[in-house]
Amino acid sequence: MKLASMENGRPDGRLVVVSADLGTCVSAGRIAPTLQAALDSWESAEPQLRALALQLEKGRVAGEPFVPAKALAPLPRAYQWIDGAAYLGHLERVRNLRNSGIGQIATDRPLMYQGASDSLCAGHAPIRAPDAELAVDFEAELAVILGPVPMGAARSAAAGSVRLIALCNDISFRKLVAEDLTHGFGFFHSKPATSFASVVVTPDELGAAWRFERAHVRVRVELNGKVFGDLDAGADMDFTFADLIVEAARTRQLGTGTILGSGTIANRHAENGARPRKTDGYACIAEARTAEKAALGKAVTPFLQHGDRVRIEAFDDRGRSLFGAIDQRVELNLS
Repeated sequence: MKLASMENGRPDGRLVVVSADLGTCVSAGRIAPTLQAALDSWESAEPQLRALALQLEKGRVAGEPFVPAKALAPLPRAYQWIDGAAYLGHLERVRNLRNSGIGQIATDRPLMYQGASDSLCAGHAPIRAPDAELAVDFEAELAVILGPVPMGAARSAAAGSVRLIALCNDISFRKLVAEDLTHGFGFFHSKPATSFASVVVTPDELGAAWRFERAHVRVRVELNGKVFGDLDAGADMDFTFADLIVEAARTRQLGTGTILGSGTIANRHAENGARPRKTDGYACIAEARTAEKAALGKAVTPFLQHGDRVRIEAFDDRGRSLFGAIDQRVELNLS
């Protein structure tokens, strides 16, 4: 089942069920007005939404064209957004960045931080930054949206709390990372609003690709029309989504609608070239720059510039788009 939140002049939008091919949608307002409302009453809402999805697929209800440009983030404002670090390969690379502020990498428990969730961005919204010198970077990630999780949840309860899966772009201002980590309580100014693809899916929508609490799907990242990364999101995920949920709930309960990110997707591969290979590559510029320094003695790929276009999309094993595309232009304040 696929769901989205469409613009309707209200902060949380209106909930729709989206067809499997992302071509049409139908209002779910009679079941739940918003995605958060559906999550809050999931036991009763979920089977009704599935029934509506089946009717849409069989042509038994009149759908309307699904227009991603009119979609909001699936949860435009969420009660909680937590980002984890499930891919140690990413941490190993960015640790080598000058002044990254990242020290020894812990391998027994995943790192995570609590990000801003009051205004999550649509996948077509521009990437905005107040200063062209902040080293603006994209980060392609998957995320899960959760039902209630008790404090100290067991792994089985954590795995069973996953309601939906999402695709996101966790934008970073790299030049502020060290400052945040050194002088503050963690990421704050270096992490602006995160962007989300318009559609979220239930785990069963991934079929066999959802296994061992990982999503084994291809995530393709393009920068200005050229492939920057073509990654397997499940292959090198050191901590599963269940691991992340258990860690997040170690000292607190997690409320319904909590979004938990995987961290930047990273595949381990030989760092033997200055440019990413088509079959793996990178999900952020920082990693590419680290590889370039190792190969060439200097980084050559610039961070995002005004007018750059970033596209992030995930595909199933038949090459079909799962969440729709994140497709954003960069708008920097150059005054």
